[in-house]
Amino acid sequence: MESKWFRRPSTLPLAIAIMAMMIIVVGGTIRIYDAGESCPDWPQCFGTWGFDVSEEDQGIWYDETGEYDSRGPDQRYTTFEIFIEWIHRVLASLMAIPVLANFLIILKRREQYGSSLVKISFFTGILLTIQGIAGAVTVRFDNADWSVALHLGLACCFVYILLWQFFAMRKIEGANWKVFSVPEEFKQSQYKRYTILTASIFLLLILGAWVSSSPNANQGCSIGFPDAWPKCQGDILPSLDNSGILVQMVHRIGAGVVGLALIFGVMKFKENAREQGVHAAYSKCLDTAGAFWLANVFVGGLYVVYAKMGDFPEGLSLLHLVLGVASFLSASIGLMLLRLSEEGAEDE
Repeated sequence: MESKWFRRPSTLPLAIAIMAMMIIVVGGTIRIYDAGESCPDWPQCFGTWGFDVSEEDQGIWYDETGEYDSRGPDQRYTTFEIFIEWIHRVLASLMAIPVLANFLIILKRREQYGSSLVKISFFTGILLTIQGIAGAVTVRFDNADWSVALHLGLACCFVYILLWQFFAMRKIEGANWKVFSVPEEFKQSQYKRYTILTASIFLLLILGAWVSSSPNANQGCSIGFPDAWPKCQGDILPSLDNSGILVQMVHRIGAGVVGLALIFGVMKFKENAREQGVHAAYSKCLDTAGAFWLANVFVGGLYVVYAKMGDFPEGLSLLHLVLGVASFLSASIGLMLLRLSEEGAEDE
């Protein structure tokens, strides 16, 4: 008889993954409120360890250090804006405790879980450290678009690895899920397709972070319907002389290509799955990823249509990020389960 879920070691990486996804949402909130520079130094915040820094004290810090905000020497932040950046750092730092515990638990039970999971849990700690460095780099370069994209990409990889560890541990712990059983021929023929679809969604997500963090790209296609969306600068195929328009169009075309790939890829995958009697969970993961992608296309369009020059709807921006991450993770879960599946595994 299996132990209760809260007593299983596999619950810890799942809990860390959920916590990491919460931190991603907080990070998205920072971006949409343009609060990425609200703690201009690292690891401190305006030379303090707190977040309640008055506008006067902010001005004193700027004058003493000479490190003025990228939006000008008169830029000041509210307590709320400083707080969301501060709590983001606190949560990310506290993450080190369960990550270390996760490694020590797997190390202690390495005979049960195997050396590969010991290495994975150790690498999770390394990746968390790299993510912290990436956060410092993001602050150092004043939230440059490439640094924000890097930060989000590493966060998604962090969640991916933790979810992989969770499913691998559940399999070792004796979870006889039907989804762990697929014909070897099906796995060999479909694993590459699943990997390409998942990687495509990931690249689109990173490109979206790049676009949303770049003022030129954000405003590249102007605003309003239909000149800004579905058109760009009033044209279906605008001139690409402007870098902002170029990045925006690459993102839009990429979204279309990924969408078509999902539609036709899922159709082919389902056809093969039905023929070989494969569990429906794999198809459902791709269906869910596709549904999130479709919803995100409309949210992205609304984001542009309802924007005003220099002022973008924060709620839609955050939703756009959440749907993008959800689409990637939905496909990722199916990919993980397919990778862990075996010929002739027991059914429940």
